[in-house]
Amino acid sequence: MSLVIRNLQRVIPIRRAPLRSKIEIHLKAGEFPQPDFADDYNLGDIFLGVEYIFHQCKENEDYNDVLTVTATHGLCHLLGFTHSSEAEWQQMFQKEKAVLDELGRRTGTWLQPLTWGLFGGS
Repeated sequence: MSLVIRNLQRVIPIRRAPLRSKIEIHLKAGEFPQPDFADDYNLGDIFLGVEYIFHQCKENEDYNDVLTVTATHGLCHLLGFTHSSEAEWQQMFQKEKAVLDELGRRTGTWLQPLTWGLFGGS
């Protein structure tokens, strides 16, 4: 699987190299399904509203970490996970958490899934 990161906006600076490194770790972490056919390697696109994400960051949050968490969430959606019901959310939350925990183990960061507490707990 390959990863292409393109920055089509110029308002908020993005350091693509660190984001690429973290996302590539995601692609190696956990048990992601392996495609049966070469054409299936393109899961789709993830568009990040970086200006919105930047302005939503709290003072104690690292912007690049929030981008990583948001990209992880998007990747889970591309893999077919949803969070429309509590049962679906539990499955998606567990996958996101497993990937982010592995990333944390490899990089020393502590990241929580985007939907932490969506259905009142975890």
